Amino acid sequence: MKLPGRLVLLGHPVRHSLSPRFQNAALQAAGIPVTYEALDVPAGELDRVLAELRDVGAAGNVTIPHKAAVAAACDRQTLIAQRTGSVNTFSFEGGKLIGENTDVAGFRALVASVYKRPPRDSVITLLGAGGGAAAVCAVVEEWAGARVQVHARGRDRAVELSKRFPGLVSVASSLSDALEQTTIVVNATPVGLDGNEFPMDVRQLPSDALVMDLAYRAGQTPWIRAARQAGHTAVDGLEMLIAQGAAAFERWFGQKPDRDVMRAALVA
Repeated sequence: MKLPGRLVLLGHPVRHSLSPRFQNAALQAAGIPVTYEALDVPAGELDRVLAELRDVGAAGNVTIPHKAAVAAACDRQTLIAQRTGSVNTFSFEGGKLIGENTDVAGFRALVASVYKRPPRDSVITLLGAGGGAAAVCAVVEEWAGARVQVHARGRDRAVELSKRFPGLVSVASSLSDALEQTTIVVNATPVGLDGNEFPMDVRQLPSDALVMDLAYRAGQTPWIRAARQAGHTAVDGLEMLIAQGAAAFERWFGQKPDRDVMRAALVA
């Protein structure tokens, strides 16, 4: 299999990303002579950077805020990328930009780390309406009787998400409305990747709600730590990060990475 000319993460900012750490560990373990690098790409530079990456036959990942923009730039997308309208994994094949979404597989793995089977009739409060939120909805629509109540700073994006998943997603008029009857609260915003901010006040969480954070950082995000201290079952995005990264690795190289090596690199 032809190796990519470069292997990169596109985002802005990317200084917080742990992807280079665990992907480079997996590459080294597999004996693949490629280095994964993070590129901080402001929105105005994305087209130029994609053109440069096309010239060298690159591959890689995409993170905030470029997932939708890269999806729009693709010559072809997988079905799941089309379903979410979001691309977090890409490659160039014959000069064509191919988009994939492995966040869906990542969130499915995160759920499986908590539940033995998909939680039927769940009411999910979803914080955020970006690419990660779309991946959550793509998984939840597989759950019988489930519904999603989305609360986001940008109402237009929330409405767009509800139109993408009609009958599943409704736009809450307020956070308190979003939390009505909820059984699972999912943070799909970048809040918590850096600093000590919370995506919402832990005191507002329903007492029996499961708490999930798509974000992962060493020592857990502050929100997850606070939710656990308040008595909630709460999980961060470690399993999602590993699973989406492993799926991307397999897409690029046609072989499964050593997930234990990836995990060890993250928790070291």
